[in-house]
Amino acid sequence: KVIEFLSANKKEITTSEEIAQVATISANGDSHVGKLLASAMEKVGKEGVITIREGRTLEDELEVTEGMRFDRGFISPYFITDPKSSKVEFEKPLLLLSEKKISSIQDILPALEISNQSRRPLLIIAEDVDGEALAACILNKLRGQVKVCAVKAPGFGDNRKNTIGDIAVLTGGTVFTEELDLKPEQCTIENLGSCDSITVTKEDTVILNGSGPKEAIQERIEQIKGSIDITTTNSYEKEKLQERLAKLSGGVAVI
Repeated sequence: KVIEFLSANKKEITTSEEIAQVATISANGDSHVGKLLASAMEKVGKEGVITIREGRTLEDELEVTEGMRFDRGFISPYFITDPKSSKVEFEKPLLLLSEKKISSIQDILPALEISNQSRRPLLIIAEDVDGEALAACILNKLRGQVKVCAVKAPGFGDNRKNTIGDIAVLTGGTVFTEELDLKPEQCTIENLGSCDSITVTKEDTVILNGSGPKEAIQERIEQIKGSIDITTTNSYEKEKLQERLAKLSGGVAVI
């Protein structure tokens, strides 16, 4: 009955002014922040991502950038770099992408060495990271040798495979798969993706400004749009395709 009452009495907000009013209330009455949030929603849409970061200027600013957010956080809290916010924040990281579970230390040694030599953090996205591999990552982080974080790839089955492919296109990396007969232990710096920054919490990961070629990203977007057009019967599949499209093309608003 409560849900029925709420559904009957709800008021959907659609205009930028209405969104600004609600956002202002959420921002403790700060109308400037409320307007920034409304502007961010207008630019990236309902499916886009809005994230807030500590700036280096005295003014609040809004920047819309290419990026992606997905619902998977760090595998271990030992990876946290900012205890105050319980987040992992990396600038100019390298990304190791694998469709399969990574358990052996041999699978991650080359990537850890590349990360150490290039003085760049390493984000590992795989089906899972456990055993010796996870222990080695945590040990490297705690000793201050390599800034590293491991995240489970989002989704399941084919959807997970496709989403990792999207991340690879966005960041200019290679997905290590059995089909390519390419294993993480054979990793070179050319196989690793990169981006301007990443933020990882317990629940999610945000990738900003991937280094993948713009043409490749646009081609991937068109490919997904084509798949949506020919998928007429399977509503679940269509929903997942639309989610992937929103993640790749929606952008990220950074306040």
